[in-house]
Amino acid sequence: MLTRLLHQNRRDFDSLDEREILSLAVAAEEEDGAIYAEIATRLSGTYPASARVFEGMAAEEDEHRRRLLDLYTEKFGPRLVPIRREHVRGFISRRPVWLMQAMSLEQVRQLAWEMEEGAVRFYEAAAARSTDVAVRKLLGDLAADERKHADLADRLESAALGPEERATEKSEEHRQFVLTYVQPGLAGLMDGSVSTLAPVFAAAFATGDTWQTFLVGLAAAVGAGISMGFTEAAADDGKLTGRGSPVKRGLAAGVMTTVGGLGHALPYLIHDFWIATIVAGLVVVVELWAIAFIQQRYMQTPFWRAVLQVVLGGSLVFAAGILIGNA
Repeated sequence: MLTRLLHQNRRDFDSLDEREILSLAVAAEEEDGAIYAEIATRLSGTYPASARVFEGMAAEEDEHRRRLLDLYTEKFGPRLVPIRREHVRGFISRRPVWLMQAMSLEQVRQLAWEMEEGAVRFYEAAAARSTDVAVRKLLGDLAADERKHADLADRLESAALGPEERATEKSEEHRQFVLTYVQPGLAGLMDGSVSTLAPVFAAAFATGDTWQTFLVGLAAAVGAGISMGFTEAAADDGKLTGRGSPVKRGLAAGVMTTVGGLGHALPYLIHDFWIATIVAGLVVVVELWAIAFIQQRYMQTPFWRAVLQVVLGGSLVFAAGILIGNA
């Protein structure tokens, strides 16, 4: 619900005029250049060849920014419109790289691919809407430049990858699969598994009735699934970010949220209260470890860090449900 309210305060991309589009492009190039420069710094000690690639990328983003500023000044004067990605519906705000504690080469490859895919789509969409010849030409040229970087993730220093990593190297199709299905599905699974723990186990220990507990769990899981599905679909239409169909992402988030919630509700179809509760507790353990594994496998989150975040957080919610139910 909060996510939906925040997106209501954003502008539609189609409502932007050429002055606002150029200002947005300047801000986007500044952000991307800063991200590439930080990546280069972080990779310089371990992957120097890849670091040089990102240094060149940062320099090119800075050149793009300069060309955009020159045209903007010529057309609209020296004052930029204060508009950024987070002010426009359809853009997903990226977490700054400098706030991340560590990044593997695989994380860098995924991030670079997402950034370049989004840049190409943005410039193509912006150029298609521009009626000024000079603006349209520049945006089209920048789209072509960004498209040349689209294979960056596949051109990073192959020597840095061992045989096992090289065998599982991500293709463009795999990256798109992660964006469209894995990321929203994982968010849904985490939300469904963790957020429904408290109401299910609170109902269990408050009533001692397995059927009533199952109904509470069913309602919580289905309600959360519907909410997550619509929120994900409404958050981003995929046209600018390249994250794929909002319907597919919404279904992935909604279905996995429901599955995560139902996992520990279904055991309460067992009539014996304590057997049902023990089975439900075991299911919770499996759910939380599965989430940690998926984070490590697809999101390159260090496994034990994922375990600490998910299992510890889930355990606290689980304990809160039991305490409330016994109150």
